[in-house]
Amino acid sequence: MSPRLAIIQLHPIKALDPVQVKEARIGPGGGLEFDRAWALYSADGQWVNGKRTAAVHLIRAAYAPDLSSVTLSVPDRRGTPTKTFEFPGGSMDAAQWFSAFFDQPITVRYAPEGFPDDTVANGPTIVSTASLEAIAPLFPGLTLSDMRLRFRNTLEIDGVPPFWEDQLFTADKNVFVPFRIGEVQFEGSNPCVRCPVPPRNPQTGAIIPTFQRLFSDYRRSHIPSWTPEARFDHYYHLATNTRVANTESGKLLRINDPVVLL
Repeated sequence: MSPRLAIIQLHPIKALDPVQVKEARIGPGGGLEFDRAWALYSADGQWVNGKRTAAVHLIRAAYAPDLSSVTLSVPDRRGTPTKTFEFPGGSMDAAQWFSAFFDQPITVRYAPEGFPDDTVANGPTIVSTASLEAIAPLFPGLTLSDMRLRFRNTLEIDGVPPFWEDQLFTADKNVFVPFRIGEVQFEGSNPCVRCPVPPRNPQTGAIIPTFQRLFSDYRRSHIPSWTPEARFDHYYHLATNTRVANTESGKLLRINDPVVLL
């Protein structure tokens, strides 16, 4: 095997569209710079995301090549203007746009370290291309690109078999797996439990009712010999969460960087 970094997929606004880049810098919190840098909050202080409301799937976010701006639109809703905002500095102006769309007060918060779901293993999520390719045929009409949009992982590794990323955690939750991508040192932490978002169409929010069952059945019946199955309390898991030490902040990840288990 010759594992390599094949895809870097940032989600600059948490819950909205991703953008693929050729390189990304490790940010101050251990995640990637500009990944989940904005998050939407309602008046009750809770995230506004796909877990909470399917309406977020109707919003399109398109980014400038250097990520200096974002253009927000809602193609299927008349009366919602298409507007471009400075990124990440235009969060207050963008909040007015989101408030009008959701018809409630929305605050857009910016954090250089991002807003990860896992606040302990808050580094990039790792998945293999082969894993996504193996899952796609379970759902007629869905492609590898669809799987990327639905599962919203950050780093994708090619040149390895399906579920290779299960080697990046151990049966003991207190033991971490060291590995390196290019010049960046990582620690693999835990299998990533999935949420209600992957069953939904990323553009419309329409749900595949059998998604979680079909996925979990396949995962259960295709567990590789290297998977520490004791870490699964159920089989709706895909990808591995990671930790990145503060010493790695500022280092670059690049497409085609080699991946080495240490």
